[in-house]
Amino acid sequence: MSASQRLLCTLSHSLPYKSTPFPFLRPSPFYYFPCSRPLSFPTAIMSQNQRKGGNREQTWKQKPKPKAVMSASASVTEAVTNKLGGLNISDGQIWKPKSYGTVTGPNATAVDVQTEKSSVDLSKFFLKPNLLENFNVDNSTYSLAQIRATFYPKFENEKSDQEIRIRMIEMVSKGLATLEVSLKHSGSLFMYAGNEGGAYAKNSFGNIYTAVGVFVLGRMFHEAWGTKAGEKQAQFNDFIERNRMCISMELVTAVLGDHGQRPREDYAVVTAVTELGNGKPKFYSTPEVIAFCRKWRLPTNHIWLFSTRKSVTSFFAAYDVLCEEGTATSVCRALDEVADISVAGSKCHIKVQGEILEGLVARIVSHESSKHMDEVLNDHPPPPADGAGIDLGPSLREICAANRSDEKQQIKALLENVGSSFCPDHSDWYDAHSRNADRSVLSKFLQAHPADYSTTKLQEMIRLMREKRFPAAFKCYHNFHKAESVSSDNLFYKMVIHVHSDSGFRRYQKEMRQKPGLWPLYRGFFLDINLFKANKERAAEIAKCNNDLVGLINNGNGISTRDGLADDDANLMIKLKFLTYKLRTFLIRNGLSILFKDGPAAYKAYYLRQMKIWGTSAGKQIELSKMLDEWAVYIRRKCGNKQLSSAIYLSEAEPFLEQYAKRSPENQALIGCAGNLVRTEDFLAVVEGGRDEEGDLSLEREAAAASISPSVKDTIRKDEGLIVFFPGIPGCAKSALCRELLNTPGGLGDGRQVDSLMGDLVKGRYWPKVADERRRKPYSIILADKNAPNEEVWKQIENMCHSTKASAVPVIPDSEGTDSNPFSLDALAVFMFRVLQRVNHPGNLDKASPNAGYVLLMFYHLYEGKSRKYFEDELVERFSSLVKMPLLKPDRSPLPLSLRSVLEEGINLYNLHTNRHGRFHLSLQFSRWWNN
Repeated sequence: MSASQRLLCTLSHSLPYKSTPFPFLRPSPFYYFPCSRPLSFPTAIMSQNQRKGGNREQTWKQKPKPKAVMSASASVTEAVTNKLGGLNISDGQIWKPKSYGTVTGPNATAVDVQTEKSSVDLSKFFLKPNLLENFNVDNSTYSLAQIRATFYPKFENEKSDQEIRIRMIEMVSKGLATLEVSLKHSGSLFMYAGNEGGAYAKNSFGNIYTAVGVFVLGRMFHEAWGTKAGEKQAQFNDFIERNRMCISMELVTAVLGDHGQRPREDYAVVTAVTELGNGKPKFYSTPEVIAFCRKWRLPTNHIWLFSTRKSVTSFFAAYDVLCEEGTATSVCRALDEVADISVAGSKCHIKVQGEILEGLVARIVSHESSKHMDEVLNDHPPPPADGAGIDLGPSLREICAANRSDEKQQIKALLENVGSSFCPDHSDWYDAHSRNADRSVLSKFLQAHPADYSTTKLQEMIRLMREKRFPAAFKCYHNFHKAESVSSDNLFYKMVIHVHSDSGFRRYQKEMRQKPGLWPLYRGFFLDINLFKANKERAAEIAKCNNDLVGLINNGNGISTRDGLADDDANLMIKLKFLTYKLRTFLIRNGLSILFKDGPAAYKAYYLRQMKIWGTSAGKQIELSKMLDEWAVYIRRKCGNKQLSSAIYLSEAEPFLEQYAKRSPENQALIGCAGNLVRTEDFLAVVEGGRDEEGDLSLEREAAAASISPSVKDTIRKDEGLIVFFPGIPGCAKSALCRELLNTPGGLGDGRQVDSLMGDLVKGRYWPKVADERRRKPYSIILADKNAPNEEVWKQIENMCHSTKASAVPVIPDSEGTDSNPFSLDALAVFMFRVLQRVNHPGNLDKASPNAGYVLLMFYHLYEGKSRKYFEDELVERFSSLVKMPLLKPDRSPLPLSLRSVLEEGINLYNLHTNRHGRFHLSLQFSRWWNN
């Protein structure tokens, strides 16, 4: 029996065909949706006592840099400052998704500048979008990529925690290494590379996260240096930019959402100092980090060193005793007693964050670390705090509380309070630029000749990740700091390498083991990209420099050869978290969506599974189960059906835990510490789009859409057009939906004409025809009846929206998806089943087609490397809305194993086939699978 026959036979007996008809449908192929709920069009619009220690005039002057004063219309108030000022831009000139808000107020406030002003023409970026389009890659085209900011690579241990412990103890016992342990403060990653270099969060820049980080860092300079703060801030910026450095910090604040405990103060702790150079980034050792921080009076973490067998075994024994009940006080006291060296942090966790301790990070370092640490502590004593007792002006919480209208207003207020000495250029903020540059930046970057060795290695990394379909995005943005250097043959961009799931890091590590020359895949990974043309003389110079540098840089500094340790040993690291923290974040906060959506039984199954994975003791499991069951009843009774927001979950959890702890000493030990709640509701930062920069919170997409998001009909204005398009796969019922919409009296109910363009009936290039139709009928609704599976097509639709004043709504089949594909095998089976039932299809993709299976697998493969979450987030981020068509009942039976094996066999054959033959070559092996 052929694969197509097996699909038909299995599906006809297994799929749950009892369906709920759509309210506007008559009998049609669209009824083949075995769904349990009606089609709806919900729009998932995801637009997203420290007084002492101040802003005052400084006599030190920074080297003058060109700036600008701006006056803009209300729609782009405060959107462009400094270098990008000097232009008035209306909404009609730059298309933005509807979810992108604008600052209220009729006029922008002039930005005070101390240096000469100049204007940069924004048309270089937006009003002349053909700059990049006309930049053709030829033999004279070069690309230069430099890492601009990064954090440590993310290494996933292949061994169990117990095996890692044994190896750590063995290495320390033999005198091969020292164990270094640091506190894990509970916050978010913030990286700073200078005013020109930029401020970055984990996977983004130019938003409230980075504005808060810059403010906190600037304020810490005032606390440390007092009246000299402005001078030192400017010197610090100059130093790290001149030396191409990046400072990574754990940013701990009460304004960016709840973690394990609301901090008493807003602060940051330096976790890494990196020299970016021209090769691999060089990460400072901990003694070097402490020396650097004490020179600039930046806050350091609490560090313990264990250099003997007795001390390292005592450390692990202490953790085992404290892991279920430990708080900051008991843990720090225990480690101070058993460590060979203890270096107190400049920010005491107990005083600034509280007793709830997230965890410890233990890693292997050079056996010389203890000696180096002693030398640093002798040469660099703790610095004074010259800002103590000085009025520093409004605090972070006061500024956020006074500016509650939207995210842009808060960003503006924060950056203005930082002052021009530390942050004279605001061009990365305010969303004046489009969300990202044309996607062809990436392809042209990879096609161009590498201008140096670093670019060669970065191209190699990105090519591999794209070829292997890693769950990662490579988003490019205009680099406004280079605006004055832009020309037709010299283009500048920023690239964000965003790995969407830990599976990407694990897969990349496997590639590194097979290809030792690969550079590591870093967390928080940002590049500066320059595309340029080189004449013969410059090309020859580049070639000579590359030849000279290859040998030197290839033997350069990288974390994999750190301190002369073997690769596996150099990267030995283990994170040790405490149950009092995990109770709050994993069991209470992360369980909210399960509790409110699926009910108490599902929630109980969730937290019991978590505790089993952690290896929680039987006694603690019983105690926690009793407490969490009570919590579930309490919070559902208090909130009803409205899910508690994870950003402020401690507003309810902390009082509950406090009362529960008072009942008995056992309860107190279980909770760890509760009470003295810091109220955040009045000063919580406005984070548009529900973003979670750390990625450890699920976006509350459905709750937000139900509570605050307007409908599609409310969002789309009637004086502009609408494009409805389908990022799907053949058989997803797009044509059936388009027919029903065309035949429904009144169309979409807003009076606009509805037209449909079926891709199988359009001769020539499809999307230019859609653009022509848009121009002919600017206010109509166009149903683009063609699969739109990739970002190149989405970019064309964005351009149509921009040029013809339209909005676009993507319509996708609802599916659970997988870690690497937005469509599950169940969905693929349904799509194949529908195609195999077709007769006389206008595109010849029906049961008579000899390659129907190949075509469906080809479309399925086009989405490979995108998780369902990434797929939906990308569409929402681009088009501000998303419509899901029901597909399968959630309570259906699992896909039969025989059918799953058929599909998996076809997918494997497709991968082998395309690797060998390219896009399409109907191989004998593949034909046998489909026909036999």
